[in-house]
Amino acid sequence: MDGVPESHTGWTFLTNHARVLAAIADNHSARIRDIAAHCRLTERAVQKIIADLEQDGYLSHTREGRTNTYRIDPGKVLRHPAEAGLTVASLMSLLVKDEFDRAATSVTRSRPHAAT
Repeated sequence: MDGVPESHTGWTFLTNHARVLAAIADNHSARIRDIAAHCRLTERAVQKIIADLEQDGYLSHTREGRTNTYRIDPGKVLRHPAEAGLTVASLMSLLVKDEFDRAATSVTRSRPHAAT
């Protein structure tokens, strides 16, 4: 079936909630379809995760025409006791690359023998 991401077996370092939040941090007006494809989740799963994040105050959105624009609360503290005191901003700084870094990484990968 088209549009359904490949399933993943085994464990991963990040939760789906962290992946969705990072995708939104990378593009505040991303469509649910694009977030789902990026995170390899179904659109329904992304909708549920966004609802969870909004309910707990990590995320909000405004409707602009047919587009949602998301706002992440960077000062919100992470939920798990092991991360007590860590904020969303600190997590996002580890997960989200700016466009310059992405472009530089892409160029380096396409020219494996380039001098640094």
